[in-house]
Amino acid sequence: MPDTSPSSTPTEGTDPVRTSITVPESVAMVALLGSGDELLRLVETELAADVHVRGNQISLTGQPGDTAFAVRVFDELIALVRRGQTLRPDEVQRVVGMLRAGGSERPAEVLSLDIISRRGRTIRPKTLNQKHYVDAIDRNTIVFGIGPAGTGKTYLAMAKAVQALQTKQVDRIILTRPAVEAGERLGFLPGTLSEKIDPYLRPLYDALHDMVDPESIPRLMQSGTIEVAPLAYMRGRSLNSSFVILDEAQNTTAEQMKMFLTRLGFGSKMVVTGDVTQVDLPGGAPSGLRVVRNILGDVDDIHFSELTSSDVVRHRLVGDIVEAYERYDVATAPRTTDPVRGSGPRRQKGS
Repeated sequence: MPDTSPSSTPTEGTDPVRTSITVPESVAMVALLGSGDELLRLVETELAADVHVRGNQISLTGQPGDTAFAVRVFDELIALVRRGQTLRPDEVQRVVGMLRAGGSERPAEVLSLDIISRRGRTIRPKTLNQKHYVDAIDRNTIVFGIGPAGTGKTYLAMAKAVQALQTKQVDRIILTRPAVEAGERLGFLPGTLSEKIDPYLRPLYDALHDMVDPESIPRLMQSGTIEVAPLAYMRGRSLNSSFVILDEAQNTTAEQMKMFLTRLGFGSKMVVTGDVTQVDLPGGAPSGLRVVRNILGDVDDIHFSELTSSDVVRHRLVGDIVEAYERYDVATAPRTTDPVRGSGPRRQKGS
């Protein structure tokens, strides 16, 4: 552990204190501070304490609370480097954000939880809510991951599915999503049925290619070990010993959601993901994802994980866009907003 004992004692309660951290020899300073001190400059902008580095000594000067917080930040960054992780600016900002938010879990524990690795790339949660989501998948049979675009809902669920298959917890992976836009017009599109529905399933294929050797995917699909199909293909089936993911679930009706959930078989897990602010159902039909929490919220072994704009791990602007739309929705929402169905006018009885 680094030496974080104060090197001087304040003469008054408001006087600044100086604290020194000795970075272990096993931690390369360039890995901790970044090439050209890029990460050090980022840390300095995030901390109220003054930071000075000489050799493997980091000196922190400021008010007691500020220096104590700075010590915690460097402790977590050092722990991540010692676990073999390559620090990047976004990870530094996540460490600071988690510490500011409080909580009992250490950022280093959250950011170093490996799910699967392939070709030197490791998939792991990048925020505290994402870790809670992954933990919930381990603990529960059915998990709902609800949140905006870019929060890792589907990607992390897919990683857990591949992990379950690799560790023989399940015999197959089933990936499905509703082909909402096709609807009645599917027959008018050119090509075979497979070619017609492929655009709706493409995001699932893309995530799958990140986690499974692309050369093996055709063989796994031919054997039925991995199945990617539209939601309509789930009707009438009992899915045993399977890890089943329903993506874009906000575009299911209440009846479709019930149909899907009752496909659950023995030895299976289900993860349902969606964004209730992006409903594309025609004719203003209510989303099954919006109402299911009111129906199943108190059922044991079913968990609802909420992800927010702070969990967006795509380009920084994606989080800013999500937050801007959330503010706009709040500002323009009518007073008759239905708390179950979200913003918009209430549907009339019989409509």
